[in-house]
Amino acid sequence: MIDYSDFYDHIAESKLFSHLDPMRKFIDSAFTNSDIAKWKNAIDNFPSISPSVIDLSKSAIQIGDENDCSNEERVKLKTQLMKLHPWRKGPYNFFGNFIDSEWRSDWKWDRLKNDISPLENRNVLDVGCGNGYHSWRILGEGAESVIGIDPFLLSLFQFSAVKHFVGEKLIWLLPYKMEQFLQSLNYFDTVFSMGVLYHRRSPFDHLIELRDSLQSGGELILETLVIDGKAGEVLVPDKRYAKMRNIWFIPSTLTLELWLKRIGFKNIRLIDITKTTFNEQRKTEWMTFESLSDFLDPQNPDLTVEGYPAPKRAIFIANT
Repeated sequence: MIDYSDFYDHIAESKLFSHLDPMRKFIDSAFTNSDIAKWKNAIDNFPSISPSVIDLSKSAIQIGDENDCSNEERVKLKTQLMKLHPWRKGPYNFFGNFIDSEWRSDWKWDRLKNDISPLENRNVLDVGCGNGYHSWRILGEGAESVIGIDPFLLSLFQFSAVKHFVGEKLIWLLPYKMEQFLQSLNYFDTVFSMGVLYHRRSPFDHLIELRDSLQSGGELILETLVIDGKAGEVLVPDKRYAKMRNIWFIPSTLTLELWLKRIGFKNIRLIDITKTTFNEQRKTEWMTFESLSDFLDPQNPDLTVEGYPAPKRAIFIANT
């Protein structure tokens, strides 16, 4: 179990105080995975070392310096961090232990950071955030508070590994899917949804949930898979896309812009389109399972193994 006492204290003193009891009940009910004891034990057995530096603005989020600990302590820490495998989002640097995650999540951050509104003093929601790499980058930009949500409990324990050394900050990762999270809050200044839309059976429901979580004038940062095509064109994969079963709709950028308009978003801007490369998503020591190279046609990397267009991602910014 993860200690959320500081989160509950924060909620009790915020505009969300009326939601405290149902949130507490939901979070308590979420921790049922049989691996929880193993993941918690890994963190409990971190060596007793204190970071001389915390830098949330670096590409590899820096937790301490290699001179803060002995080589024996560094090796012990790596052993415990490895028990939280696979690390899909990152990179991180724990006291000289470089976690080379499957995704170079810093590249995605670099593609959007100069186009979004300044995050200083904002309350931010990070939807489907994995282990919270981007949530930490958001906090590093001066956000007032950051709430990340992700249903995969291993991600929460990877986040807790970082927070173990960072200490109490106004940042939390909760075990929610967006459709389970508090609805119609009209609370957040900025909402990030990156790599989620194509997993939803109803993309319109997801966009409505995002819209209604923002206060008036708030900003959405939406990143998702797209295809080349005209307005109205959408790819609906048959069974699998890049070996993934839970891919439902992949729109063209023009189609996605129409969806955002239909839901009521304003000032819609397409700021980036990038084809995913083997340098951005790949197997590493910290994620040894299948990755992008296994998902594409070995004879034609412009296609998935199913024959669909290879992954291409777009980033939109829009306002309520």
